[in-house]
Amino acid sequence: MKIVFMGTPDFAAGALDALIGAGHEIVLAVTQPDKPKGRSSELIPPPVKSKALAHGIPVFQPRRIKTPEAVEELKRQDADVYIVAAFGQILSQEILDIPRYGCLNIHASLLPKYRGASPIQHVIIDGEERTGITIMQMDAGLDTGDMLYQKEISIGNKDNYETLHNNLMRLGGEAVVEALELLEQGKLIPKKQQDSLSCYAPLIQKSMGEIDFTQTAVVIDRKVRGMTPWPSAYTHYHGKQLKIWRAEPDQSLNTDGASVPGQILKAERDYVAVAVGNGALRVYELQLEGKKRMTAHDFLLGVKMQPGEILGQ
Repeated sequence: MKIVFMGTPDFAAGALDALIGAGHEIVLAVTQPDKPKGRSSELIPPPVKSKALAHGIPVFQPRRIKTPEAVEELKRQDADVYIVAAFGQILSQEILDIPRYGCLNIHASLLPKYRGASPIQHVIIDGEERTGITIMQMDAGLDTGDMLYQKEISIGNKDNYETLHNNLMRLGGEAVVEALELLEQGKLIPKKQQDSLSCYAPLIQKSMGEIDFTQTAVVIDRKVRGMTPWPSAYTHYHGKQLKIWRAEPDQSLNTDGASVPGQILKAERDYVAVAVGNGALRVYELQLEGKKRMTAHDFLLGVKMQPGEILGQ
């Protein structure tokens, strides 16, 4: 089966690697253009491009996939199926209709829940216990096509965006290889999505990381994990941004409403305890603006936090 692969970030590169390892014929890798990075504005290739070139796969990087020139390039490949994973551009119906088996998308949620751009972060923030991968037949809607294959995993109470992303990246590779085997055997059965069960996972913005200490410790912990490592959860300390990288609810402290949300209760050897809406949050790893990310122990050696001080704007 001849495959055109479309994807851009690490999540997609993991799936491409799995397809290569399974012996599939990837005739073209389509990805976003290289982007400038840092002060030097050096052009950095997307992970899918690097993976494809390392395996001798031709790479196509159109700025707009819908142009007549780009569509003609796709048609020249005469592929049986397109596999799409976090490509970053919307495909036209003309493109969806080119390959014999259509376009299959690797989506990082158990559809119909968490359609949209940031499902991995939102399942953690929302406190879901399970998530997974859906192989979906793409249509003109936003993640609305028929479901073809799903694989589930549990979400651990220590999982953050990075760890769950990596687990789903591996699962996505497994799922698409298994789905293609069933497709070749004519055993994939499309299943319509129930729109009434859907929810949307909008693109994560940096502003969404600001911590509201009036919320419960459990909710704040989920936000910290869902925002780590990007864009990070944050508050402010003495007018400077303070990123919170690792925290957990503190079951040992009961403030009885005597403390203001955001108030520092303890600045111990290994953690900082902060009052929240229903008790306290222990902070184990943090980063003050202009400083490196560090453990609370190392942080407190240089920053003398005092009980009674209040975090926030």
